[in-house]
Amino acid sequence: MPERRRGVTRRQVIAVGFTLLGLLIILGNFAELGVEPTVTTRLTFGIPNLVLELPTALSLILIGLVWLIAGVVALVPRLDRLGNWGLWSGVALILPAILIWAAAGKQTNAASLIGESLRLATPIALGALAGIYAERSGIINIAIEGMMLTGAAFGFAAFVFTGNIWFGVATAVMLGSVMALIHGVLSISLRTDQIISGTVINILAIGVTGYLRRQFIVDSSGGRVTLPQISVPLLSEIPIIGPLFFVGKPIFFTMVMLVLLTHVVLFYTRWGLRMRAVGENPKAADTVGINVIRTRYLNLALSGAIAGLGGAWFSLETVGSFDDGMTAGKGFIALAAMIFGKWTPFGAFGGASLFGFSEALGIRFQILNVEVFDVPVPTQFLQLLPYLVTMVVLAGLIGRAVGPAAVGKPYDKQ
Repeated sequence: MPERRRGVTRRQVIAVGFTLLGLLIILGNFAELGVEPTVTTRLTFGIPNLVLELPTALSLILIGLVWLIAGVVALVPRLDRLGNWGLWSGVALILPAILIWAAAGKQTNAASLIGESLRLATPIALGALAGIYAERSGIINIAIEGMMLTGAAFGFAAFVFTGNIWFGVATAVMLGSVMALIHGVLSISLRTDQIISGTVINILAIGVTGYLRRQFIVDSSGGRVTLPQISVPLLSEIPIIGPLFFVGKPIFFTMVMLVLLTHVVLFYTRWGLRMRAVGENPKAADTVGINVIRTRYLNLALSGAIAGLGGAWFSLETVGSFDDGMTAGKGFIALAAMIFGKWTPFGAFGGASLFGFSEALGIRFQILNVEVFDVPVPTQFLQLLPYLVTMVVLAGLIGRAVGPAAVGKPYDKQ
């Protein structure tokens, strides 16, 4: 019998893409992109007299050479492991290469860009953690966007009417759980399709928060007050690292702690073991005495609370006000980060950081007034950058992502 032919794999497509991109950069005309041979990029890091001056064209050629080598090596069947490392190294160099090009002939603070990336990753990471708690217990939660929006609106409203911003944060957490429990009643108790149930929650959140804003928030005084900034003693004074990781606002620090705590809970506690068992095989879990329905409700309520905290980041930690649809699809990007991270806390945080970096890079492009062929890049295109990165990551980089076996399947105890 003739040997069965294999189709083109995702890895091969990515490898060819890097090969062509590397050749294009090495052989390209940088002058057309506004990069003359003598132009340099100056990167600062928040430390006096520490400036990294890079020859822009040469730096881009070296990155292109890395992409070319990574693509060629990845096409060799016997070098699978080396090829994987090469491709991931190439992926890691994409955004730095764009930054070096965008800042050609100018100076930009790389440390502040990283700090802004971590700050912008906060709601995405919280949304991804919310998705992990729900989906690890077997419930698809595409309603994270609606839960975040509800938390942002009601948290800010509570702050406006009480004057206590911490009460506003608590209200955001509580309302996120309420929306999650509505999702639970529909999908767990009434066994509604979980995608439809989540969509209903998102639509409900848009309507309720819009009504709340028009009828109450707009006519009330207050706003433009945000949560206070916190500096960790001693640690915040460490050069470069200190301002990035040990200076921030409460929800940012809470997000970092939740990532660590979720990892411990998920993989090193009885609760985490039961959660994973319910998400993989609820019948087997029920056989050994685990209450499947209660476990799903508890985890879904916790998922909503974390998503509500993510909503509070928008209205109470960052903006100091509430606007319709201010979450701007971050709940859906959070789901992409969760899938990128293979339903693990650290992986999800890595995905959130990637999307946060792409958004921060788009903002930095506007500051640097980036031009292509002497034409300024439209602001609207730069605002699309995180969403484009989301599509590229989901469609081309992560490969086949398999969630918990029982996710999306209602459990009928017999």
